[in-house]
Amino acid sequence: MPNHAPESMPGTDNKVTCHAAYFERQHPQPSTAVVSAHGELDAANCGAFVDFAMRTDEQTQWLVVDLTGLTFFATAGFSALHNLNVRCAGEDIRWTLVPSVAVDRLLRLCDPDSTLPICADTETALTAVHAEPTRLLELIPETS
Repeated sequence: MPNHAPESMPGTDNKVTCHAAYFERQHPQPSTAVVSAHGELDAANCGAFVDFAMRTDEQTQWLVVDLTGLTFFATAGFSALHNLNVRCAGEDIRWTLVPSVAVDRLLRLCDPDSTLPICADTETALTAVHAEPTRLLELIPETS
């Protein structure tokens, strides 16, 4: 059975190949990471993608996941995005997702209520993660 573990491309840890995809990381601003995937994301590499995306330093506060380079996105990818969402919440990292057509198609089926944070493009995503979070209503019990 072939090994599908991520392999760093020569000269950088910010670009790895895994199965039928490659992943990249850029830091356009301090404490901000943009992680992108290109190719096909499926059960063989979606876990490696989440691990790659979460391989952030202590200063990373904002994360943009750019999946516009994906031509195929399997159902395992949705579970991976949910896992990424949970891990970002646990590490107090604000994140958003920029889907490709293939990703958007699956999200319409698996996430019809749009619970994952989605933006139309990377520029909008960078603005969204840096914006003040929407305040949730706090319910206060009535006193009698």
